[in-house]
Formats: sequence, structure tokens, C-alpha cells
Amino acid sequence: MVRSTTVRRHLVVILIAAGVTYAFLASRAEWSEMHRYNRAFGDVSLILVSLAMVLGPLMRVTSWRWVRTLLPYRREFGIYAVVAALIHTIIILVGWVELDLWRLFGFEFHPNLQRYVMLQHGFALANAVGIVALVYGIVLALTSNDFSQRLLGQSVWKFLQQGAYILWWLAVLHTAYFLFVHFLDFHRQIPEPNWAQWPFIGLILAVMALQLFATLGTWRRQRARADGRVADQGQSGKRRQ
Repeated sequence: MVRSTTVRRHLVVILIAAGVTYAFLASRAEWSEMHRYNRAFGDVSLILVSLAMVLGPLMRVTSWRWVRTLLPYRREFGIYAVVAALIHTIIILVGWVELDLWRLFGFEFHPNLQRYVMLQHGFALANAVGIVALVYGIVLALTSNDFSQRLLGQSVWKFLQQGAYILWWLAVLHTAYFLFVHFLDFHRQIPEPNWAQWPFIGLILAVMALQLFATLGTWRRQRARADGRVADQGQSGKRRQ
């Protein structure tokens, strides 16, 4: 029964990821094939990890029962976010920098100098952030299972998985560079703005707002419980007197 439920969650998330990927590909039909697939898988990865991020806070700010039933999907959202990010990386390595790792970090071969020269500092930094996020995400994905939880122990495993917040912020910084900065270099023609810019901003603000509300709600409940305990202790003291 447990195994069938887990398989069902995997299938559901795979279908969601496939549908969103197709929508991204269809929305950028005028782009080159490499950039269409590159951005589609990158954007899907960010959406999936964002969904994993909001389910916990959403359960804290609402009493809707269906939210609790979705909570176990955090694991699958995180795993397939990493899978999409890995595909995104492979497309870049093969289709964009053509397996030339110097180009991945902003270097171009200068024919006159006969050596590599760094020309795109932002490209290098953004890709470095993306690589760190991918490595971190792989570690989280490989440990997102019951075996790792038993092996590491509840406290260590929970501490490790809380790194998803760091992963999310790394993914946000990486995505923001390519949405808003990369094509502003003076030596290249500036393309039309990516339609995903404003939805990206809305997504980030929504996740941050939900986390803030969940934090404030948790703090208020803890204060209320603490005040209740103090009041009960005061009443007990008066009765003893």
C-alpha cells in the first residue's frame, strides 16, 4: 500500500512536470531549439522546488484538509526539480558551450592572444551559482528517502533537508541573472524581454510572503501557548495560597 502510494506520487509529479515543460516549450516557439529546451527545463525546476517550498508554510497558515494530503509530495517535487535541473545543465553543456568548460565560466578563446580570456563575468558567476545549486540539490535528492532518514537519524536528516531553503535561493539568483541581466551586454543585440520576467517576480514574492505569514503564525501560536502556561501557573499559585 505504501509503495503504491509512493509510485502514484511520482507519476503525478512527472505528469505535472511534463505538462508545464510542454507549456513552456509552446510559449517560446520562436526561440532556437537549444534555448527553448534549456529555459523550459530550468523554469520547470524552479517551479517544482518552489512548490516543495510552499507546502509546509501553506499547511501552517490554513486549516484546509487537502493541503495536508499534499504535504508528502514535497519529496517528489524536490527530486524532480533536481532531475529537471540536471537536464537543463546537460543541454547547456552540449548545446550552448559545446562541452567547452572554459566557456561555461565566461571565457572565450582569443585568436590573437592564443589563449582564453574572460569576457562574461556575470555569465561565469551565474553558472557557478547554478552548479553549486545543482550539486546541493543532488545531495538533497539522494537523501530524500526513508533509508537515508533511518541511516542519518531524524535530527541530522532534518537539518540536511532544511538546506532546501538555500537551494531555492541559489536557484532564484541563477534564474534572475538569465531573465534580467545576461542579454544586456553591450556587444550583443538585446532580444525581446522574456515573458517569464513578471511571473518569476510574482512567484518569488508569493513564496516569500507565504513563508513570512507561516513564520508569524507559528510565532503567535508559540507566544499564546507560553502566555497560557504562565497564566495557568499563576492560577495554580493562587490556589495553593
